[in-house]
Amino acid sequence: MSLAATHPSPSMIMGVDAFVSPTSYSLPATSIASRLVAAPFSASSSSPRATRRLHMALDPVTYLRTEWVSAALVTNQTPRDADSVLELGCEDGRIVNFVPRTVREIITSSAENSNSPEGGGLSISCSRQLRQQAERRGSGSLLTFSDQRADDLADTPTASVDIVVSLQAAQRMYENGLDWKRGVREAVRVLKPGGRFLFVESSEVGSDSYLEYIVSLSDFSSQNRRESDDEDEDGEENEMMETMNNADTNDSDDDDETIEVEPSTRSPLFQEVGYDQVDMVLQPHIAGIAIKAPDADLTDTEKAEKKLQEESDRLAELSLNAFERGNKSSRRRKKKKKKSKAGMGMDNDEES
Repeated sequence: MSLAATHPSPSMIMGVDAFVSPTSYSLPATSIASRLVAAPFSASSSSPRATRRLHMALDPVTYLRTEWVSAALVTNQTPRDADSVLELGCEDGRIVNFVPRTVREIITSSAENSNSPEGGGLSISCSRQLRQQAERRGSGSLLTFSDQRADDLADTPTASVDIVVSLQAAQRMYENGLDWKRGVREAVRVLKPGGRFLFVESSEVGSDSYLEYIVSLSDFSSQNRRESDDEDEDGEENEMMETMNNADTNDSDDDDETIEVEPSTRSPLFQEVGYDQVDMVLQPHIAGIAIKAPDADLTDTEKAEKKLQEESDRLAELSLNAFERGNKSSRRRKKKKKKSKAGMGMDNDEES
């Protein structure tokens, strides 16, 4: 898949440096060392902490740059009318400083291993930092603490959140045995139609490309699939006819077998995806925005009904326009005829 064609529109994102000016953001009071150095680990220890998997450490250059980009992205790409923000895999309290003060609610989720001391829920240090940052900032945003897994947002209803943020969460989910791809799909589920999914993630998670997976859920990928289906339609029909002819030559026991072709009907989850590579880092990262498609939550039946309704509305509008044009034309003819009669009357008066 070529990602060169997925360039975002200038109104969405114009490079990482366009998010915010360096003077408008200062790093939160979060210990950098705690995020760069993995916790001590001993395979022979019987403590639950011993089962905590090591996180891939970020070098200081990459950490500081992605931290700055994360703050810029969340601050500038969260609409001022957004009421609720959910963070995938909360690790500290920085989200409180990143979101605008107009946000009313911040919802948490956990990317911790189920064998962690908290049983897979938010760590004690994360909860403490969230409270501390909320008190220091005094924004008035409601903190909704939830131990829901980042790949199973069971505590969050469908289409109830304006913004979902994922900041270096996919790699931690992968290392802790969570399904980061399912986490992205869960983020789409809880987003309202038109809601935004903001992400700053490692370019490669495991052996998969994070960006390619995001794009595969977008309308761009769906258009490519439709174009590919149109190009291959003749070839598929010929192959089907050849298969059916071969089936006719089989034994009578195989005569009742039928061949079913299931077309690709998956609708896009994202209407548009904008992204950019994070520059000046040692470990490749990607930053971007994905907007949820308006009909992502609809079933196939609901989508068919919506399409029929749109077609009905279109035909009704065409009929109304034709009726109005007919009325205007009728009025013009009557007016012209009236003027013609008036002219004939004047001529008769002159002759008399």
